[in-house]
Amino acid sequence: METGVDLPGHIGTYVVERELGAGGMGTVYLARSRGGRPVAVKVARPELAADPSFRARFRAEVEAARQVGGFHTAPVVDADPDAAAPWLATAYIPGPTLSGLLDEQGPMGEPQLRLLGAALAEALQAIHGCGLIHRDLKPGNIIMAEDGPRVLDFGIARAVESTRLTSTGTAFGTPGFLSPEQARGLEVGPAADVFALGAVLVAAAGGKAFGEGEAMGLMYRAVHDPPDLSALPPGMRPVIADCLAKNPAQRPVPAQLLDLLAPKPPQRTAVAGAGAGSGAGAAVGPAPMPTPTPPPTPLPTPTPTVVVGHGTSAETVEDAPTTAPPRRARTALLAAGVAGALLLTGGGLYAAGTFTGKEDDSPLPPATHELTTPIKVAGGGYVRDRETWKQEPNGKSVIAHYAGISKKPEFREFSITGSSGRFKHLGEERDRLMRSLTHTGKEQVTDPRRDLHVPGSEITYSCETVTDATVYTVCVWADTNIIAGIKFTPSARLEAAAAETQKIRKDMRTPIATHP
Repeated sequence: METGVDLPGHIGTYVVERELGAGGMGTVYLARSRGGRPVAVKVARPELAADPSFRARFRAEVEAARQVGGFHTAPVVDADPDAAAPWLATAYIPGPTLSGLLDEQGPMGEPQLRLLGAALAEALQAIHGCGLIHRDLKPGNIIMAEDGPRVLDFGIARAVESTRLTSTGTAFGTPGFLSPEQARGLEVGPAADVFALGAVLVAAAGGKAFGEGEAMGLMYRAVHDPPDLSALPPGMRPVIADCLAKNPAQRPVPAQLLDLLAPKPPQRTAVAGAGAGSGAGAAVGPAPMPTPTPPPTPLPTPTPTVVVGHGTSAETVEDAPTTAPPRRARTALLAAGVAGALLLTGGGLYAAGTFTGKEDDSPLPPATHELTTPIKVAGGGYVRDRETWKQEPNGKSVIAHYAGISKKPEFREFSITGSSGRFKHLGEERDRLMRSLTHTGKEQVTDPRRDLHVPGSEITYSCETVTDATVYTVCVWADTNIIAGIKFTPSARLEAAAAETQKIRKDMRTPIATHP
């Protein structure tokens, strides 16, 4: 919002810069501390300030809110319940609200929904652990910050609810996210926030748990009707149905939700020879997988090399066929997402990304970089939500999944399968990994494989779009001691996928010298 002449110059010791919005408590301003720190200051409406019961409750709730920590809330930094207009200052968290993000980008996929649900469960754990109940959890009170979701406006709802403004029996909160006990004006406990969390995840999936319409209709359906969970992925519906149970005692607590929604941490096994203080004391090691033994598959025919420009056009460097039959029979080699399986293809053994067949006596190339999986990649556009590492005889392999979190991510999500080791046969390695990520035996080739070169990159990316149960684009690369492939969802032009792969590779290709 624009700064206006009616803005207060100061609130306490904080210099007001502009108005951020208004809500049930009053007006929210962006302000700065004397040291320059940005804060969000919430100032009570005049009618609230005139109510003694509000001031008493507000003082008690602020003291409890000061104790709330955790990664997923905006911490309280200051307050003055005794000011002419009582106010509360929290750390300013830049970013869109969840409701704004959904309006801009549309519904979330299952990985993003699970990540959001786990983050909100952690926030509720911190809030409830201090004896507070949020009472108004909704997409508009959740900021999608760069480092993850943050819950706002905890610690003030009960103070507002206690005033004579709600003494006539009107429920405080937002219809559509209100629990049945809130809608009926009954005593509210932590389970009411779990109910709201369930409704928030339905909204994030593109649905409305209790439909649309007038407030009274929404509250009636929350009390009497089953929720509409059709927008949710099938695997999440039982969990969210429990969150939206009419009986508060039947809803899970946040700790249980973390177990049900969050990715399980990978198993870790000690690595022999790790030196003290090296920071490399363990490596992830999933249980060994059985070895499939499909018949050998011939290597693909040469593909054209294309230079990817910054615009929408591409220039073909080598003449070669660019079309393929709409469907081709393939041998099922490896289901995407399974780590540690062995592939017997083309006369060589591909063990979790490490080629160990048909060796020669030439020296191995020098190892300068290794594959890593940072929390965020591509300028913060994607965040990692799960990964599985496996130690191999000649290096290590990984399968990791990332969800798009920026305002306009190039792709909703991607998974990467790759290895760090010592490789001689880069072309063969790249071909085998491409087959493992795209061959299912039932797939249809939507955009045939091409070799693409992105300006600023010293290597070539092999990319292909395939339709099976879903449509996705895969890009694979090989460079001295890293072999990796990225599976993007949804699909896109091969040139766009190669350009995004270049960004991701820069963050995941780390000099070995910095990781002893």
